[in-house]
Amino acid sequence: MPERPPFPFGAVSVPAGSARQLELPAGRLPSGTELSLPIEILHGVRGGPTLWLSGAIHGDEIVGVEIIRQVLNAVDAAELAGTIVAAPVVNVFGFVAGSRYLPDHRDLNRSFPGSRRGSMASQLARLFVDEVVDRCDLGLDFHAGSGDRTNLPQVRGNMDDPETRRLAIAFGPAIVIHSEPPKGTLRDTALKRGRRVLLFEGGEPRRFSPAAVAAGSTGALRVLAALRMIDARPPSPDVEPFEARSTKWLRAPRGGIFRLEVKLGDRIRNGQQVGVISEPGSRVQTPVRSRTAGVVMGHAVNPLVYRGAALVHVAETAARG
Repeated sequence: MPERPPFPFGAVSVPAGSARQLELPAGRLPSGTELSLPIEILHGVRGGPTLWLSGAIHGDEIVGVEIIRQVLNAVDAAELAGTIVAAPVVNVFGFVAGSRYLPDHRDLNRSFPGSRRGSMASQLARLFVDEVVDRCDLGLDFHAGSGDRTNLPQVRGNMDDPETRRLAIAFGPAIVIHSEPPKGTLRDTALKRGRRVLLFEGGEPRRFSPAAVAAGSTGALRVLAALRMIDARPPSPDVEPFEARSTKWLRAPRGGIFRLEVKLGDRIRNGQQVGVISEPGSRVQTPVRSRTAGVVMGHAVNPLVYRGAALVHVAETAARG
């Protein structure tokens, strides 16, 4: 077999069968301290896809950092087909501050494809697109619940594309959701550039939620196996994923203290009570009922709520025609 050529990454070349850690200059703090976007490249000994792994695009959604670490520890470049470009901490500014946003108060995942002369968020987005997305064929992007919410492990993507759906099912999450990406997201930009993307959601912000880490790392390895990038076959999921094409938030009819009565992964009926809201010390309770049937894919973890607050997120059962 002829020797595989090195993988070019800017001025650096990564030899076949090796791993290389790199730092992309991302900017400076007001103190003058430089911040870099860490990249690890595993360049395999055989030809295959080039896949990126991205985490912490929202700086407080750190579950992807641990997922990517576990995936990299499980893969040997000397036995890999293709190339992995891993960026466990994309929003380095938000990550060190424990914030979803950048210091300019912008959401990085609404700033793609970005601009070299735009805002801080825009420039960081452009750096990631130029240096990572445009070098890859497809990507896995890891997220967690936002704010005071937790998510059941789930994968979102364009399930009307047969290959995307095949990889999503191979990932083996509890739920697979067909969704169109919002404008300005990494997924939206990547799709417009011809790249397939699976977006993983699981767990809480600022936590390495054990169930989400296990689902994300095992699922990513299943995708690598489905792409024939690795020979090892992770265990198959126990059940087939629940597939949905729409989701709905159940919201608080009034302010007060919310007591949740369902769990992540529960199947619920239209009209089923999912919790109650009351005032401190009051015996009067206002029921919160579902307005749809489906699976609980996320919920609030802070019991103190205002009217209109998002309480329970439901992946809806497809309507029968």
